[in-house]
Amino acid sequence: MKKYIVILLFSVVLLPACMDEPLMQPNTNMGNFEALWKIIDKQYCYLDYKHINWDSIHTVYQKEVSNTMETFDFFDLMGDMLDELKDGHVNLSSGFDRSRYWHWYMDYAPNFSSELIYNDRYLGENYRIADGFRYAKIANDSIGYIYYGSFSNEFSDTNMWYVMSYLKDCKGLIIDVRNNGGGSLDNSEQLASCFFEEETVTGYIRHKIGSGHSDFSVPVEIKTSANKKIQWQKKVAVLCNRMSYSATNDFVSRMKQAPNAIIVGDKTGGGSGLPFSSELPNGWTIRFSASPMFDANMNQTEWGIDPDEKVDLKSTDEAKGIDTIIEQAIKKLKE
Repeated sequence: MKKYIVILLFSVVLLPACMDEPLMQPNTNMGNFEALWKIIDKQYCYLDYKHINWDSIHTVYQKEVSNTMETFDFFDLMGDMLDELKDGHVNLSSGFDRSRYWHWYMDYAPNFSSELIYNDRYLGENYRIADGFRYAKIANDSIGYIYYGSFSNEFSDTNMWYVMSYLKDCKGLIIDVRNNGGGSLDNSEQLASCFFEEETVTGYIRHKIGSGHSDFSVPVEIKTSANKKIQWQKKVAVLCNRMSYSATNDFVSRMKQAPNAIIVGDKTGGGSGLPFSSELPNGWTIRFSASPMFDANMNQTEWGIDPDEKVDLKSTDEAKGIDTIIEQAIKKLKE
């Protein structure tokens, strides 16, 4: 997610007087522990929202730290502490490992099978490719289907024009972003813009302006423009699951406001905090959520976005080569 990183950096540069200057810590295990704890304490944006008692976590984990710990053991301990944030955007990176929190999706049903979407009922073998898009006509050529697996995959308006032109005679369109873990917010906005007829406020962002856990700026509007070259004005169904995360979460939030869109499938994985990075005395880097993002109604989307039509992939359908979620989207588009 990179769309608003310039804004975030600008805010930090403008407002240093509002933030407590961090104390320099020695390059010891204890010093690095204190530096990491303090960075999260001052700059992480969801401590209050998630009801996390960060002081208590300090007490618990400080007892486990010693300056004689092996490097790998110390790294794992710090990763365990960061897991308390329950945030897939929080990563501690070193030259030998990167901590990660995966339970934001591992504790849920997958609701996706790549084998299903590539069988003859859907994409088949002869689907078309336009950069990151895999697309075809399905349901007796009545519905357009696009699978987009990562918002890190760049595409152009020219790509979108060809895709939309090929699918223009279809009654409706499916955009499948299940298992799309995110990427660029620029790509999220660009894709969403093809489904808006006018510029629309589709969300808000706030920036940290002080060291308190809830010291934020006033909400700043996030707008989705109408694409000047491409307009899909028929029905569109967006398919998502718990692995629809970060920039994909942003895309779903935008599409919730699109005039002809419906969200089908499972709740998204969330990950709406705009990431920022800092460095510890030993050179390890910590990436964390610094600026909370909201939907158009100022609701937090960190924990995910509910679909309009909740559908789970049935094992009985899967055994027959049928994707329950795609089939329900086809049904809704034909109504």
